[in-house]
Amino acid sequence: MQIETSSANLKKKKKPNAWVYHLLFWMMYLAFFVLLNTKGDNIGFHIVNECIRLAFLIPAVYINIYYLIPQFFGKKQFLRYLIAVLFLVALVTPLQMLVLHLRFDFVADSQAYHQALNENRYWLLLFNFVVISASTFVQIVTDWIRQDRRVDELSKETMQSELRFLKSQINPHFLFNTLNNLYALTLKKSDKAPEIVLKLSEMMRYMLYECNEPRVRLRQELTYLSNYLDLEQIRQGDKSEILIEVEGDVREQRIAPLIFLTFVENCFKHGLGSRTAEGYVRIFISVDGNNLKADISNNKIEIPQESPRRSGGIGLVNVKRRLELNYPNKYSLDIQDKPNEYRVILTLNLDT
Repeated sequence: MQIETSSANLKKKKKPNAWVYHLLFWMMYLAFFVLLNTKGDNIGFHIVNECIRLAFLIPAVYINIYYLIPQFFGKKQFLRYLIAVLFLVALVTPLQMLVLHLRFDFVADSQAYHQALNENRYWLLLFNFVVISASTFVQIVTDWIRQDRRVDELSKETMQSELRFLKSQINPHFLFNTLNNLYALTLKKSDKAPEIVLKLSEMMRYMLYECNEPRVRLRQELTYLSNYLDLEQIRQGDKSEILIEVEGDVREQRIAPLIFLTFVENCFKHGLGSRTAEGYVRIFISVDGNNLKADISNNKIEIPQESPRRSGGIGLVNVKRRLELNYPNKYSLDIQDKPNEYRVILTLNLDT
């Protein structure tokens, strides 16, 4: 809920409308060419001249952007598009010259201005073509950036939805296993049942309220893992060795929640939980700055080749997918499935 609220707040910070940028551009365009053409003359005279040219050039640019590009260029009708642009330029340029000639009739030294305008008619034609063509290039680049951004946003939304779905698969699976443990102890009328209820309450509080964030404090995640192992130690009794050791400085590092859970659950499901003899689950976690290494191992019964292996279900597929989504190019996972031991070595580059 907090994530959605934050996203909503970001969306409320609206960017300026596109027309503001367009207006600023044309104002800078006008100022640039007025200053370029002013050589000690009356600046107002040149402002009017440039405004006359813009009065025909601006509509031509937007006809190109909003009609010609979608109608021809966007449909890959390039020859028709080129013909249409040339026709637009051939229409706009004479209109500009006509109005400018009418204006020059009422100014001093009008003959010189008429002559200069006629001499530069081809340059004016070329200039209009360049400006309209430049608007095509800008529009293509803008559309490409917008499309790329849309694809990126869609990819992020899809990834977040997939992460929420994968996390939702973890919680019921964990709860089912833990309740089975509690049920087994209540059948034995064990005095340890209340302790399990208390531990389970703490763990469920963590899962319900802390794990909604994309990252949690590493210290909290390790405390959760320790509580989980305490529950299993109560259920397994003294016949099994359940060990967790943490080395290094655990400070403000953050980690994707419940990232170790599947590996640890498998230790008991396919290791201690599948045998009556003594066994072990050993977890060694070392932290060096933002680098974390988890070495999780358990012994197991060697399964004859002719015996079918039990499937690990969605657990491993789930956690591998979560690692790919949360830590692209920032993790390594080495799974060693030996006859008498199952070992997982996970390294992560954590967030701060």
